[in-house]
Amino acid sequence: MSKPLPQRIERGTVVIDATNHVVGRLASAIAKILRDNKNINVIVVNIDRAFIVGSRKMVVNWYARKISLWRTHYNPEKAGPKIPRRPDRIFKRVVRDMLPYKQKEGRLALKRLRVFMAMPPDLKGELYYVPEALIKPRPLYKAVTLEELWRLIDPKAWGRWREAQMLSEKLKPSTR
Repeated sequence: MSKPLPQRIERGTVVIDATNHVVGRLASAIAKILRDNKNINVIVVNIDRAFIVGSRKMVVNWYARKISLWRTHYNPEKAGPKIPRRPDRIFKRVVRDMLPYKQKEGRLALKRLRVFMAMPPDLKGELYYVPEALIKPRPLYKAVTLEELWRLIDPKAWGRWREAQMLSEKLKPSTR
């Protein structure tokens, strides 16, 4: 069970569970922690369960348009900026854009951030959540998870990841 993120953190590693968080609000809180505290490492887990607020059609069309604007016919990955498609890379790019990443302090802050799509088995520590970034349950609330966005933008890569997830679940030793 996770508990709320404390107001003052001195040093160490903070593990944040991104389940049911709004991506922008969570990224803003994490960027502030990384920018203000030089002795803190932040690990974000379950980022594929975080939400982007907006209707599914609007979010997917905006992202697909952003990707297609920079494609070229001769080499689709050569020209323009590299647009991330995986949830962990999308989130890291969002946090990066909230930091002064072209300066040394921003690059060092970004190196202290680790993002995972699931809970790594070797990760130990208390899970925290950011109260102001939680999604508020309301009727007809429109939001898209990062995993769903990835599935709609890049279905082949999502399918390979899903197969690997299912295979790793089968290979886990059963506890009896």
